[in-house]
Amino acid sequence: MSENGKQVIIKSDNASLAEYVATRFMNRVVKRVAEGKRMHVCLTGGTMGGAVLRAAAQDPRVGDIDWSQVHFWFGDERFVERSSPDRNDTQAREALLDHLDIPAANIHTVASTDDGIDLDAAAIAYADELAQFAPGDRSETGPWPSFDICFLGVGPDAHIASLFPDRPEISVTDRATVPVRESPKPPSERVSLTRPVINSSKRVWMVIAGADKAAALGLALAGASYQSVPAAGAKGRRRTAFFVDEAAADQVPPQLIDREY
Repeated sequence: MSENGKQVIIKSDNASLAEYVATRFMNRVVKRVAEGKRMHVCLTGGTMGGAVLRAAAQDPRVGDIDWSQVHFWFGDERFVERSSPDRNDTQAREALLDHLDIPAANIHTVASTDDGIDLDAAAIAYADELAQFAPGDRSETGPWPSFDICFLGVGPDAHIASLFPDRPEISVTDRATVPVRESPKPPSERVSLTRPVINSSKRVWMVIAGADKAAALGLALAGASYQSVPAAGAKGRRRTAFFVDEAAADQVPPQLIDREY
């Protein structure tokens, strides 16, 4: 593990990477549920986010887990119609959530354009829902749950969730969610969790594949400014892991690499 507490675990390609992360995720779910503890998980979209969930759906333990103990959230969401394939929750349902015996109330989604509210109201409504699951002891969190695992994708520009470089949303610390307008990446309107919510997670797992992500990963590990490199500002309270394929790991110094998580 590097001096700043960040681990880098490299797998040969995106398929083996997704399977590896999915197995680690399922291991954690099994352990947490077996202890009789509620678990909050924050999901991400993107190619690798979906790949990890599809791999998790194939795990033979899926049918044996009491999913009523697990709550799923989303790090960000595209503010479009509910049925849009652009929505992260649509992808997550198709990949994993629709295959689980889980109460509908345990899947916490952001409002859509079909719900009769505007973008600002959607962000506030999601913050209100997060607040309903805030722990009694908020010494390490705010009015939101502490995610046992917060999955994050990282864009070639090093954005996480819908917190993009050199935009005001990355510096917001006084609330759980922000509306995002004129996103550099379409669709233009989104709702995103803020850095305080992400960083109160026990574990932050960034899953990164592809040569186009190598520069962003290198900057994040080098401790660049989070305003310009949002991925550099993501840190779990217990562990921060970058799960990457060999193509994305091109600029990672050997001393920062861990063989296993």
